[in-house]
Amino acid sequence: MRADARKNYERLLTVASAVVTEEGAGASLRDIARRAEVGLGTVQRHFPTREALLEALLRTGFDQLTAEAAELEGAGPAGDALRTWLRAFVACATDYQGVIASMVAAIEDPDSALHASCVAMRAAGARLLARAQADGVARTDIDGTDLYALAGALAWAGDQPALAARADHLFDVIADAVLTR
Repeated sequence: MRADARKNYERLLTVASAVVTEEGAGASLRDIARRAEVGLGTVQRHFPTREALLEALLRTGFDQLTAEAAELEGAGPAGDALRTWLRAFVACATDYQGVIASMVAAIEDPDSALHASCVAMRAAGARLLARAQADGVARTDIDGTDLYALAGALAWAGDQPALAARADHLFDVIADAVLTR
């Protein structure tokens, strides 16, 4: 990538991060272009779809969650590892308001720009859950898809102004329902 194109790309990501944080996943690409002081065509060359932009914004956090799960798989008690990762997942998914709907849809759509990252995160959580189940500290009637759905529900609740104050309490309720000890 040329230096000027790379500079535009980095600026777009910085501005997009701020705009999506303020306005949510449905933020206007035109607004992002205007605030980045580039044309809409420049935004669309780097990010042909809104989903491609969201993937670029979320990729770092998703990759960190996958790496964190790998580290937690061999460290400490399985239940603590699962709870730690679940909390990190929810925090990551609430960085940008409204992104959870895109994440949930991406799991079922192999053509989605978010698909690979979301599938990797779900698999990472499933491995932590399986470890906790094998150690007898997690319910055995749920799987990685259920865990992903519960984490998504917690992230959604954190996105809702009327429920945000209850987010930590709801996290504890769900984590205690998944973990048996």
